[in-house]
Amino acid sequence: MASPKRKVAVAPQTRIDRVVSPSGIEAWLVEDYTVPLISMDFAFVGGGALDPAPLAGLSHLMAGLLDEGAGPYRGQDYQERLEDKAIEISFSSNRDRIEGSLRTLDRHGEAAFDMLALAVNQPRFDQDAIDRVKAQVMASLKREETDPDALAWKAFRARAFGDHPYGRGDKGTPASLSTITRADLVTAHGRRLARDRLKIAVVGAIDAETLGRALDRIFGGLPASMPADIVADIVPAGLGSVVVSPLAVPQSTLALGRPGLHRLDPDFMAAYVVNHILGGGSFTSRLWTEVRERRGLAYSVWSQLSTSRHSAMLLAGTATSNERVAESLAIIRAEFARMAEKGPSGRELDRALQYLIGSYALRFDTSRKIAGHLVEIQVEDLGIDYIAMRNSRMAAVTLADTRRVAARLIGDGGLLVAVAGQPEGIADT
Repeated sequence: MASPKRKVAVAPQTRIDRVVSPSGIEAWLVEDYTVPLISMDFAFVGGGALDPAPLAGLSHLMAGLLDEGAGPYRGQDYQERLEDKAIEISFSSNRDRIEGSLRTLDRHGEAAFDMLALAVNQPRFDQDAIDRVKAQVMASLKREETDPDALAWKAFRARAFGDHPYGRGDKGTPASLSTITRADLVTAHGRRLARDRLKIAVVGAIDAETLGRALDRIFGGLPASMPADIVADIVPAGLGSVVVSPLAVPQSTLALGRPGLHRLDPDFMAAYVVNHILGGGSFTSRLWTEVRERRGLAYSVWSQLSTSRHSAMLLAGTATSNERVAESLAIIRAEFARMAEKGPSGRELDRALQYLIGSYALRFDTSRKIAGHLVEIQVEDLGIDYIAMRNSRMAAVTLADTRRVAARLIGDGGLLVAVAGQPEGIADT
């Protein structure tokens, strides 16, 4: 049985200050002068799920163009100005948000903030840049047509979410991309980047007063708010079904999943521990032990809790030779069922907690990691005290908690399964 008392690793010593700019823009700041660097991560809540279906991929394309020319600088000129001062600015998007980051030496902070302000407020969307980035996305989509991993998860999303925006890929399709115009990009920029959707974290050699002024310089010109874009919550469907995407390759990829728990669910921490024992713990998990170590069926096998704004899933995946797909799937299903029925052992729980508590500090060994984690905490509404409280909450998870939550999380063990390849003994249902 698990010990009733555990030593809890000291929470990472990360002082987080809430900074509010003169115009009311909030950021979380970790002030640190150990090295003369400033890292800023930020996110606008609302991403590809808000794209109209005929314009799927619009947010992804728009984010990819924000640093391809801004203000008076065309694409190459903009990038050369960044390179001259070793400033890094990048943007990306996913279904739920548009993200950006800035890395700069503190002595170039003012120039970096000015360049980021241009990208956020005055992207040029020059037609040559649009054509070039579209071509890059098209080439990526073309490669995915013969990528078993991409095909399996594409089929999985389509079956799990159907016509819901989560059923689409972030990058869109060749057909949808071909219809996106510059006017569409300008409209998306105006609707997606609003201050009421903004979460910001800054780490490094900058004080609160300087940061407050910088926040207004960078983000103060954006609309204060935009009308809410509604995306419905959805429970993934298709449990018990198998979707096969035929592909002439010697090894098949399996994508598996079922409904999970949302991040603010009171049972999430216990579910996190359960998942670590099931398949999230890499070299120590049950799936790893049964699928790879004991039988040599796959090089890698994993599970994870996936939380989106409008859905939550417990996912798993592996890749194995076509003739061993059925065997691998049977073992994975059996491990899901065994976890649901009996839950973890006391020894498994103690080992999992020791690792999950002790390794948390590794998320804070660079300014880039800290800033990214702080934005994630804000987006998920976990509270500014989450870092200080996280390890004690993890340590409070009991064996009874994990066994109860394992049954809740996995239920009857039903899985939606998508396979891409030429699996033997597996039929599309």
